[in-house]
Amino acid sequence: MKVIVGLGNPGPEYDNTPHNVGFDVVSLLAERLAAEWRRSTRFQARLARVGTEWLLVQPWTFMNLSGTSVAPVLRYHGCEPAELVVVLDDADLPLGRLRLREAGGSGGHRGLASIIEALGTEAFPRVRLGVGRAAAEDGLAGHVLGKFDPARRAVARRLVAAAADAVQCVAEQGMAEAMNRFNGWQDEQTDMSAGS
Repeated sequence: MKVIVGLGNPGPEYDNTPHNVGFDVVSLLAERLAAEWRRSTRFQARLARVGTEWLLVQPWTFMNLSGTSVAPVLRYHGCEPAELVVVLDDADLPLGRLRLREAGGSGGHRGLASIIEALGTEAFPRVRLGVGRAAAEDGLAGHVLGKFDPARRAVARRLVAAAADAVQCVAEQGMAEAMNRFNGWQDEQTDMSAGS
């Protein structure tokens, strides 16, 4: 089974923010695959099954505690870290760019760091969505937790769709094929001066 985890923060106040693009990707996958979400208090998450092959997960622990949800989900379903795919925002990538990795550090992303700590390994695939570092009065936190403006939201929607394609490729054809096809993908319509 592939456990596909989109990172974000629960609650409507975090909708349409850069920090929640991971949630957006798994939401789109659930919609595409007609998977129904259910709330799990046991795992502090929303879960959606896609047959016996995939489990979509949105941790509801808030970003910085994502590992306290993800590690129990993996243990319960008897999955290894290599069967996990984590989808998250990356402020160090320009808005509209994808990066896929089979393993690696957190790059300063606290949600990813929480998962690494909870699992005791960095050896799991991740799909990073570039959200850039647009200027915000309260720095990076203000940027990733602030709402997208309409132009940047349009880019983010296209990025989320491409990331969902990439995740489907990982689940169906493997990480190597997905990396060949999607690593470095860049939205061609992005105005790179806007939030990159």
